[in-house]
Amino acid sequence: MSVEACAGLVQRGDPDRFRAAMAAPVAARSRLFPLYAFNLEVARAPFVTKEPMIAEMRLQWWRDVVEQIAGGGPVRAHEVATPLAQVAREADLPEAALDALVAARRWDIYADPFEDQAALDAHLDATAGGLMWLSAKALGAQDAEEAAIRQIGFGHGVALWLMAIPGFEERNKRPLVDGRPEAVRDFARRGLDALKQARGTRITGTAIPALRAAWQSEAVLKRAVAEPRRVAEGRLAPGPAAASAGLALKAATGRW
Repeated sequence: MSVEACAGLVQRGDPDRFRAAMAAPVAARSRLFPLYAFNLEVARAPFVTKEPMIAEMRLQWWRDVVEQIAGGGPVRAHEVATPLAQVAREADLPEAALDALVAARRWDIYADPFEDQAALDAHLDATAGGLMWLSAKALGAQDAEEAAIRQIGFGHGVALWLMAIPGFEERNKRPLVDGRPEAVRDFARRGLDALKQARGTRITGTAIPALRAAWQSEAVLKRAVAEPRRVAEGRLAPGPAAASAGLALKAATGRW
């Protein structure tokens, strides 16, 4: 039940966030890895079973953990829940954001499409936006910066979502409200706009390593805008060399 165990989980299950965290100062990693491991455990909970009721129970288990953390009492012994509780309590992370991150994953259990674009946007805000805010707050971000940080998370979320489209379709999911190329281009542009708007806000320096999880998002979204067909073809992700170079440059220059 350690940060090292969380890091191992993230390395195996979420390698891009692992690389971003490893570019952060050591002290920051001890707060990022439990949050990233929590996100990973919650994200994969709906997929470890084909039984919706069991998937619901797995997500409820994590919602109960969040409630226990907020209550200040003992938390269930678990390799992720225990370090998560320490980080959440030390950084006074909001229960609502932690719970929303879990609750949003109920969408993955069922085959129902999003009702409209607003519902998809809300899903991305609760998941990618919520995780970005929680991780930045854990590193010292101020409450006044939440809106801008969630914008970064939204842009990152759009990029991740578009890269995941082929996988969703293999599972017979309908991840987009409108899958036409022009609609995909507009969606990617909104992600880019969110990143651009957020760059106009000064963010507490110690929180920047958390924002670096989105280091590939701008390049991914620009590809989607230029060639929307890349989305269905699964050709949005940058090559390993370019991705590594981009992360190294941002870490060296203190940017996200």
